[in-house]
Amino acid sequence: MEKYVGQRIDGRYNVYEVIGVGGMAVVYKAYDTLNQTTVAIKVLKDEYLNNEEFCRRFRNESKAVAMLNHPNIVKVYDVNLSQNIQYIVMEYINGITLKEYIEQQREIRWKEAVHFTVQILRALQHAHI
Repeated sequence: MEKYVGQRIDGRYNVYEVIGVGGMAVVYKAYDTLNQTTVAIKVLKDEYLNNEEFCRRFRNESKAVAMLNHPNIVKVYDVNLSQNIQYIVMEYINGITLKEYIEQQREIRWKEAVHFTVQILRALQHAHI
C-alpha cells in the first residue's frame, strides 16, 4: 500500500504519504515538481494492472472526472494509463472528509445536513448533464 511513498513518479511527482485506500486504488499526497503544487494521486493497485475489467473501469473514471469542471468536484490535472502504472493526478484538498466531520460532531443540525446535501447534489447534477 505504501509502495510509492518516498518515490518520484514519472520524474515529476514526489510522493509523501498515503491519504486514502479504496477497493481498486490507493490515494497519495504528493508534490508536483513541474507546477510546484501539492496534489493527490490515485494509483490503481498493482494486483489490478493485468485485469482488463479493472483497467477499463479506471480508464473510464479518469476520462469522466477529467471532463468535469465544478467547484464541488476536484480538478484532474494529469492521467497516466501505461502498463506499469495507472494513475490520476487530482487537486489536493487539505482538510477532513465529510465522514470524519460527521464523526467528530457526532450530531449535525438539520440545516447543516441540508447544506451538505445541496452541495453534493449540485456536483451530481453537473456530472450527469
